[in-house]
Amino acid sequence: MSTQYAGRERYDRLLRAAQALPPVATAVAHPCDRVSLEGVVEAARLGLVDAILVAPPARIRRVAEEAGLDISRYPFIESAHSHDSAAKAVELVREGKAEALMKGSLHTDELMGAVVVRDTGIRTERRISHCFVMDVPGHENPLIITDAAVNIAPDLAAKADIVQNAIDLGYALQFEEVRVAILSAMETVNPKVPSTVEAAALCKMADRGQITGGVLDGPLALDNAIDTEAAAIKHIVSPVAGRANVLVVPDLEAGNMLAKSLSFLAEADAAGIVLGARVPIILTSRADSVTTRLASCAVASLVAAARRQNAAAAVR
Repeated sequence: MSTQYAGRERYDRLLRAAQALPPVATAVAHPCDRVSLEGVVEAARLGLVDAILVAPPARIRRVAEEAGLDISRYPFIESAHSHDSAAKAVELVREGKAEALMKGSLHTDELMGAVVVRDTGIRTERRISHCFVMDVPGHENPLIITDAAVNIAPDLAAKADIVQNAIDLGYALQFEEVRVAILSAMETVNPKVPSTVEAAALCKMADRGQITGGVLDGPLALDNAIDTEAAAIKHIVSPVAGRANVLVVPDLEAGNMLAKSLSFLAEADAAGIVLGARVPIILTSRADSVTTRLASCAVASLVAAARRQNAAAAVR
């Protein structure tokens, strides 16, 4: 991996795992600023993606010239504007020409609007949700935080899908065990705090096989979800308490604040991915670094590979 973009050790391992796989065909919607186009070009150079660029020709060529990037080798789909870029990138997925979708310099609402439209989108029966894969300095394992970007105030049914998406992601990232903490402000069920009641319900749904593949516990406060000493002080004994690698937040506001607190106060790196659609969606912020974009591409590559394996197993 290029030392210019070398990240933390766990992100390096993530990139190496993705580089061992074939590049994933990725429709890139409107990479019309320098950082988004640089991220695509570097991800392609590292063998993470086979990029298909969807953008207005004059605009993307101007950006490429200003950044000194050669984009002549990439397939190109002409669009009129950002909304058109989103629609045409989604159409590439529907046609089976792309196994992943990547956000460029357009607004998230523009891309997700094309994803969820009833007749021409790429929704499935599963609720679409966002996950951050966070590398937190001083914390032994990567953390998956969901949902901090898509579902504003999910109800219990939506949270069940959010949890299942996160569990599936954990296995795609090769977690040996996916340990899910359903977060609240406390670790006891209190009818006056709805998130504690929903946490308990989600755990019972897992007991009944309505959520599969992970070990769930909740409600848990953040400290006793990720710190074994805090869990011991509260006398919480479970396979998850103090050892969670997936954190499910009550709502988007809580998730956004948690993820940004870790990023800006603890200097954590955060790769972003959207799950629940036909293909993984690389959903990065326009302010994200190239390192973050590469890590997000690596996550999407691993998710796409896991889906191919699952599809092959289903056929057998």
